[in-house]
Amino acid sequence: MAPALLGACGGPQSALSPAGPAAATIAQGWWLMATAFTAVWAIVLALLWLALRRRDGDSALRHPRRLIVAGGFVLPTVVLAALLVWGSLTSGRLAWPGEEPDAVIDVTARQWQWHFHYRDADGAVVAESLDEVVLPLGRMVELRITSDDVIHGFWIPRLAGKIDAIPGRVNVLRLQADEATPMRGQCAEFCGLDHARMEFRVRVVDDAAWAAWLAGDASAADAPADAAGAPAATGGSGTR
Repeated sequence: MAPALLGACGGPQSALSPAGPAAATIAQGWWLMATAFTAVWAIVLALLWLALRRRDGDSALRHPRRLIVAGGFVLPTVVLAALLVWGSLTSGRLAWPGEEPDAVIDVTARQWQWHFHYRDADGAVVAESLDEVVLPLGRMVELRITSDDVIHGFWIPRLAGKIDAIPGRVNVLRLQADEATPMRGQCAEFCGLDHARMEFRVRVVDDAAWAAWLAGDASAADAPADAAGAPAATGGSGTR
């Protein structure tokens, strides 16, 4: 039974197997809420069991209003307020406010692929990849996400939360990969018939491999378009 219940807690696309600080904060919040509301559920079942054990001849509750106020107002208010305070105090760790990113990557979503452009310190595009994003290990990366057609949802469960890719708008997501383990990203917004197959690989490399990869793809931004009209893929990823 335990393996079946815990089967979704790992793998390349599991939010409960974080590989970075933002995802770790989200997973911690999930476990906190799961624990708190499991306790509330257990209390409700215990009260239900006591009610079912009562007999018609039993005396009525001495203070029924106290039970209603405590269980229906005080308990949920305290639990939800505690979770709200905790979430507010930890939300800053998901965005790294005031910090300069170590790398900037432009992300463009379209039906049904992900296109990544990598910028240097001067803002020039020095590399690109298709349906695969390469991230430097242990470095904070700023992703500037938009869409060419419809609304998509950018999501790497093991690294950060979801954020929409919206035509005509750039949304910013910051994340950090602390483990070079298999990971996968996914479109989290229904965007058409091939939505379920709109995924991308996540490759995490050390500083030396990151610099070498960027240097090897320095001319990618000027690569000719392929037969379908899309820029040719580089960095080891291919078109569908």
